[in-house]
Amino acid sequence: MKRRDALGKGIVAGMGTLAGARALANQTCGAVTPPQTEGPFYPEDLSRESDRDLTVLEGRQTEALGRRVFLTGEVLDRDCNPVSGALVEIWQACESGKYDHPADTFDAPLDPNFQYWGRTTTREGHFSFKTIKPGSYPATSTWLRPPHIHFKISAPGVRTLTTQMYFEGDELIESDRILANLTEEERRAVIVPVVENGDGISMHFVIRLGDIPELT
Repeated sequence: MKRRDALGKGIVAGMGTLAGARALANQTCGAVTPPQTEGPFYPEDLSRESDRDLTVLEGRQTEALGRRVFLTGEVLDRDCNPVSGALVEIWQACESGKYDHPADTFDAPLDPNFQYWGRTTTREGHFSFKTIKPGSYPATSTWLRPPHIHFKISAPGVRTLTTQMYFEGDELIESDRILANLTEEERRAVIVPVVENGDGISMHFVIRLGDIPELT
């Protein structure tokens, strides 16, 4: 079986039905997804492997460490219409909380079998990834960042949106200083329900873009 086919079947198996995931994700249109800091760890080498399955590297037999996350989502415009052809990029830490980036000085091990970064293009607004739940890490000596996944969405006619997605129920969410700057409605837009299943966890992230013209 081709890897791409296996990925598609794995995501479907992890998610169950998309209708169920949408119901659990509360598919009201909701707020425009708030921008959040890109942080210092956006990948430097964009030529490296970047497909939708971050848990397996091409040619490797050992999979990444960590709890599997079957992540689906939708990119919508301000009127909640699906946006086709949007570029969706994600990047994150591995299970230990370490980014594969020279600027990350956190004393934790890298996972040589984790991809750390992926990208895809939406079809009728939809996207999907298979990844792992990242670890937390110290932003300062008094601040632990909750597990999160960075997103960057580029689509015609709008300014590129950079944001972060969080795991509902994580104990570090309430003390996070970045989330503290958001309104309650904005927090609901980026803190995503977690659905347990036998293979890992499933999440459905709805990203709603605003009508912001591209800068010239």
